[in-house]
Amino acid sequence: MRYYQRRLDGGTRLLAVADGSAYDLTFAKPGVDSFGALAEAAHVMDRTLDEVAQPLLETAETLPLQQVESEAIVPLVAEEVWAAGVTYQISEEARTEESGMPEIYVDVYDADRPELFLKSTPDRTIGPGQAIGVRGDSEWNVPEPELGVVLYRGDIIGYTIGNDVSSRSIEGANPLYLPQAKIYDRCCSLGPCVTTDIDDPHNLDMSLTIYRDETVVFEGRTTTAEMVRSCEELVSYLTRHNAVPELTVLLTGTSIVPDDEFSLQPDDTAVIDIENIGTLRNPVTGV
Repeated sequence: MRYYQRRLDGGTRLLAVADGSAYDLTFAKPGVDSFGALAEAAHVMDRTLDEVAQPLLETAETLPLQQVESEAIVPLVAEEVWAAGVTYQISEEARTEESGMPEIYVDVYDADRPELFLKSTPDRTIGPGQAIGVRGDSEWNVPEPELGVVLYRGDIIGYTIGNDVSSRSIEGANPLYLPQAKIYDRCCSLGPCVTTDIDDPHNLDMSLTIYRDETVVFEGRTTTAEMVRSCEELVSYLTRHNAVPELTVLLTGTSIVPDDEFSLQPDDTAVIDIENIGTLRNPVTGV
């Protein structure tokens, strides 16, 4: 199933899409009013998300699928969003190119231990249709489309799309500036849903399209089969000696890197598609 959140009458409602139909799970069970509430119930009952949601479909109100997708907000409130770096060869090459100390990226690409860093918090994370931000003190800013692994108490329960918006000029000036290049207002978007319908997360088509004045200024495609690390490996390192919050998202890195001459501008639109998950579309604003 795919799980969406929407706002209605001042509250949040959880919706599920199954077999092409959309269901309001909160209508069937008012206590299940968020993805977090469903994840908690599944944990308490020692069942999967879908096993808990399936019986609710019988009494849930149905909605047009297009309405659910158009009204979707950020699909979960992740207390922490983490990200992995240099998990694709092209990412290693791009960060080597931007940095005055390229050897550190070569070293981490080949190392046993992956690069992991804190990416975002709830106040900095936005959902589909909301504006991602580019820093005013950075002249080189890019979107980074990534498969997001959704964790509940450290266990993988689903997948989403993430945009790890990055200030490449800041990180390139000095790797110690990475937190400033990665963590700031509107630095991360998630959505449009969390899906459990992924048989193999390491074999998904992914694309990024950037529009400027309704004209395509960048297009790129890849597959998660190009990842040099597995989702399970990245999660195992994230949770070593690190008690992550109940709901956490781990972004798994990117292999779609715009040309060095390209930088996001306010009023651009970034559109990320990942097979079996959906489309995450965000306009761009300055922060």
